[in-house]
Amino acid sequence: MQRRVVVTGLGVVSSIGIGKETFWKNLISGKSGISEVTSFDTSKYEVHRGGEIRFFDPTDYIPRKKIKGIARASQFAIAASKLALDDAVLSKEVISKGNTTVAIGTTMGEGGMIEEIDRHWSKRGEDDVWGITISKYPCNAISDNVTRALGTKGTSCVVPTACAAGNYSIGFGFDMIRQGVADRALVGGADPFSRIGFTGFGRLYAMSPDVCRPFDKNRKGMMVGEGAGILLLEELESAKARGATIYAEVLGYGLSCDAQHMTAPQVVGITKVIERAIKISGVNKADVSYICAHGTGTPANDKTECEAIKTVFGEATSKISISSIKSMLGHTMGAASAIEAIACCLAVKNGIVPPTINFEEADPVCDIDCVPNKAKEKQVKVALNNSLAFGGNNACVVLKGYV
Repeated sequence: MQRRVVVTGLGVVSSIGIGKETFWKNLISGKSGISEVTSFDTSKYEVHRGGEIRFFDPTDYIPRKKIKGIARASQFAIAASKLALDDAVLSKEVISKGNTTVAIGTTMGEGGMIEEIDRHWSKRGEDDVWGITISKYPCNAISDNVTRALGTKGTSCVVPTACAAGNYSIGFGFDMIRQGVADRALVGGADPFSRIGFTGFGRLYAMSPDVCRPFDKNRKGMMVGEGAGILLLEELESAKARGATIYAEVLGYGLSCDAQHMTAPQVVGITKVIERAIKISGVNKADVSYICAHGTGTPANDKTECEAIKTVFGEATSKISISSIKSMLGHTMGAASAIEAIACCLAVKNGIVPPTINFEEADPVCDIDCVPNKAKEKQVKVALNNSLAFGGNNACVVLKGYV
């Protein structure tokens, strides 16, 4: 008998707020976290804005003497993990005694460390590159740092499936608990703002110069963001026994890989991942009332995702609310679907669907209820969380309210 898995803790670090309460308040208020970039000089770029986090102090979560050895993605991940544990009312002592999986998704990893190494090497030579800087770079450092900070005992891994990595990590933790391998799982994603990522998306001509306006006829592209989202997953009976708050039940997930184009999404791949998620989770399509879309704001992504959703749900699509919170946060890369899963959990728990902001003119190829500009009160029975990554790595997580 496979065990049921529920979400009992939420931790988020984002440009619209740190912590579940602030994040949710600003999310349903339609607050934008997009601002002028300050972490590096953008004068030679065509775009100067992004979802940069300006009010994060790592010493709120990590002892000052240890900060030097921990880079920004790991700082975000540790902070979000501690926030999730606090939200779940679980102490570090309790977590350290059980078998807790830690799975963190990422796209850029600790990309800022490569930039730091390059600065030192190019100016003064390799002797000026500190060993501690190199040790902070490998992607596996993110989950390792979380494990060390919390003293967890169990599987620790980083999932590098780009912009779908958060959902992949949720699926991994779900399987570990369901199969009895782990007692609990801290899962999600983390990615820092970096010049490398900013440059890459700039060269793809994928960035909007002003705001991200998913599903709008005049959308111009995505905005680069940063942050972390961590969910504490727990076996249902364990959660009930300790009187935990249950935000939602994870019913299952679907994966697909287009393997057709490095950056362009494919209708067939998105259709497959949604169909698989629904089938594996055992839900009726009629019960799906909210989809947190990948919704990057690029012309191709939004059109393709809408077409795939309509292929799956047909005429019933008009009854489903489909919003993109990237309109507020920007695209937080590996953290994106994790933060979006948190939004789904809160939508299920609170009966409110977050909006797609910056929406002005409807696009006939995106004729959906994108919850334009204002949050909507709506009972969410089942929510789908879509994530579509480079290389056609797609993932869809299914969440349901628990009563």
